[in-house]
Amino acid sequence: QVQLVESGGGLVQAGGSLRLSCAASGSIYAINRMAWYRQALGKQRELTAIIKTTGDGETTYADFVKGRFTISTDTAKNNLYLEMNNLKPEDTAVYYCYAVLGVRRGGAEYEYWGQGTQVTVSD
Repeated sequence: QVQLVESGGGLVQAGGSLRLSCAASGSIYAINRMAWYRQALGKQRELTAIIKTTGDGETTYADFVKGRFTISTDTAKNNLYLEMNNLKPEDTAVYYCYAVLGVRRGGAEYEYWGQGTQVTVSD
């Protein structure tokens, strides 16, 4: 039983900033990597940013957010964050937290999704 819960979305004007949070809870042994996806209304879900929660914490960003968004984690709390700056109307979407994790030592990896948090950017 693992749950990912996003928060921090809302309405912001273009050029503004928001910080999204994702709290992972439940029977988690270790989280291997986490990511943010987003999906605009009627559009496909797309990868926004990904971070390794092991090793050096390497991050990767989609071209459309690179230089504006920053992904980070608080591993001790199993939290994921997305700092969004210089927001644009085209950033309007539901943002989803994603995690690849194990529930016990030596076990298989599993994928989990949050329910999403709405971000709306107005002109």
